[in-house]
Amino acid sequence: MPPKTSHGSAEEFFPDKLTLPALKEAAADCKACDLWKRGTQTVFGEGRKRSLVLFVGEQPGNEEDLSGKPFVGPAGRLFDSALEEAGIERSQTYVTNVVKHFKWEPRGKRRIHKKPNAGEISACRPWLEAEIAVVKPKVIVALGATAAQALLGPKFRVTKQRGEFLESTLAPYVMATVHPSSILRAPNDETRRLEHRRFVDDLKKLARVLK
Repeated sequence: MPPKTSHGSAEEFFPDKLTLPALKEAAADCKACDLWKRGTQTVFGEGRKRSLVLFVGEQPGNEEDLSGKPFVGPAGRLFDSALEEAGIERSQTYVTNVVKHFKWEPRGKRRIHKKPNAGEISACRPWLEAEIAVVKPKVIVALGATAAQALLGPKFRVTKQRGEFLESTLAPYVMATVHPSSILRAPNDETRRLEHRRFVDDLKKLARVLK
């Protein structure tokens, strides 16, 4: 059988049966956009099948790309500590990204994150839609502008509506907040502490809904 080629959508690579293990295995061979040429591997979502909450970030970072697991780098560690502070167990959640490959550009010996474009987001979106369909979360939380706009439309602004529960056909509750990486990029310690507190406050609103 000849190898599958890209037609611009991840759906071309879908397995016959939509389960999380089958989707993850199929996504490993995804070539719906050109990012597979740069990433070390596909970084699929991770978590329980019937998680109450599904978190969506933008894309895997350098550590995620090397390990094959989502949210394990510096932003992931900040995310874990904020979840703990808010009283949410990560083991009870599902975490994933809009784009499943690391998009980067070289800077010296480092690989620096580069924002995915609309075509790459569109090509990868079916994987996210399948994850949502299988997990059936009570709450979806978009982390950062890329995830929020992919789920809620290009005009959505996290700065204006962060921490609010929004009407959506995707799940009973949908919320957007900042991506933890933005907290790490804060210009000074005081701003970083403030932004971390605001992020935890958003997660505490989520925790109340989960209970």
